[in-house]
Amino acid sequence: MDVVKFHIEEEYDRERIDKVISALNEEWSRSQVQQWIKDGLVMVNGKTVKANYKCSVGDEVVIALPEPEPLDVEPEEMDLDIYYEDADVLVVNKPRGMVVHPAPGHMRGTLVNGLLAHCKDLSGINDVLRPGIVHRIDKDTSGLLMVAKNDMAHESLVNQLVNKTVTRKYKAIVHGVIPHDYGTIDAPIGRDKHDRQSMAVVEDGKEAVTHFRVLERFSNFTFIECQLETGRTHQIRVHMKYIGYPLAGDPKYGPKKTLLIDGQALHAGVLGFTHPRTGEYLEFEAPLPPEFEQLLYTLRNNR
Repeated sequence: MDVVKFHIEEEYDRERIDKVISALNEEWSRSQVQQWIKDGLVMVNGKTVKANYKCSVGDEVVIALPEPEPLDVEPEEMDLDIYYEDADVLVVNKPRGMVVHPAPGHMRGTLVNGLLAHCKDLSGINDVLRPGIVHRIDKDTSGLLMVAKNDMAHESLVNQLVNKTVTRKYKAIVHGVIPHDYGTIDAPIGRDKHDRQSMAVVEDGKEAVTHFRVLERFSNFTFIECQLETGRTHQIRVHMKYIGYPLAGDPKYGPKKTLLIDGQALHAGVLGFTHPRTGEYLEFEAPLPPEFEQLLYTLRNNR
C-alpha cells in the first residue's frame, strides 16, 4: 500500500480534513476521500479521524492509498510522442484531440490505451481506467504529461503535485488585449451551480492559483504563458474567463465568434519534476503544435 504524506499549512487551518485532501489532488473526489477516511486509510498525527475533523497548522496527514483494482482496459498500438522514459517515469507529448483516459462508453483511442501497448507496466494506484495517470490535460489541449510506471514513482509524483513543486507552464491565446505584463489569479474553482457539466469560480470551490505573463499582443487577442500553482479541472480556461479574457477557440468557456481552431488554443509546453528514484530535477519543453503556430502567424499578419 502506497503512502502520501504532507503537513497542514496556514491556508488550510480549521478546514475539514476531507475538504483539504480532495483539494490537494484533482483526481481525488470528496466522496472518495470520505470513503478512505471511513476505511481508516487517513491518519492525522498518527490517529484516525472523522471526515469533519478540523485541521490545525502543522498537523501531519498520512494517506494510505488503497490497493489498485484489476485492470480491464485494452492496449492499442499508437505512435506516441515520447519525450523521456526510464524504468520509473515516462513523459509524453499528447496531441490535440486525444482523451487522456477511458471512461464508460469511451474505452478506446485514449492515451492510456496507447501507453498500455507501449509500456506493459504502469502504476495501478488510480482506478482501473487511469493506470499510471498522475495528472491530466483536456482532450483539446496539447502538451506534456508525466506518467508513473510503478507505484513508487506514482506516490512520489503525487506528493510533488500535492506539495506544489511540479513545474507546469502553458501557452495560450486569449480574447482581448491584456494591458498589464504579469498577473496572478487566486480564485477557488468548483462545479458551476447553474451548469454541472462546467466549472466556475465559486466561493466554496477548491483553491486554484494561476500565474500568467504576456508574451505578445495583437489587435484583439493576447498570447500568454500561464504557470499553474494548483491543477484544477479546466483551471486556466475558467480563470481566464473569470478575469474577462477567455481562451480563443474554447467551446465551453469562450465566445462563439473566435479564431479558426478546433478547441481551445492551449498547449502544456513545459513540465518539470524531481525524479522519484534519482532525486534529479528534470524539465522538458514541447514546441507549439503546427495549428497553434498557424494561429500566431495569422494574428501577426493581421495586426
